[in-house]
Amino acid sequence: MKKFNDVRRLPEFEKEVRRFLKRFSSLEEDLKVFEDKQLVLFHKLGVDNGGVVQITGLGFAEPKIFKARKFACKSLKGRGVQSGIRVIYAYFSIKDAIEYIELYFKADKENEDRERIKVKYFGKSRELPGSRERSIDRYPPE
Repeated sequence: MKKFNDVRRLPEFEKEVRRFLKRFSSLEEDLKVFEDKQLVLFHKLGVDNGGVVQITGLGFAEPKIFKARKFACKSLKGRGVQSGIRVIYAYFSIKDAIEYIELYFKADKENEDRERIKVKYFGKSRELPGSRERSIDRYPPE
């Protein structure tokens, strides 16, 4: 099965990955497995195991922003998908693309950085007809 047309990482996400690699040496491999399994199941096959939830209330309709709550990390032996690692990403359905936004450890931080998301995707936006939601006109965001 074809995965995604494009997978990108924001520079902030890359910094977080590098920082967390010191604590979780398997993180790069874990991200690849996450992409190949969980994201394909959720976005391609429509299988929802409760591990990925959409983040709402951001003020725009596209792209859809998701939080992965179930993320297995081999470096955290015995915890399985309850690692406490959260992955925030955007899914561009028309382009069939994933863009990783944020990575955090729940023990260090309670919730996602909604301001980072809004600044990145709400900056150049337009009103959707008949809706209070907004949509971005560009991919990938600049």
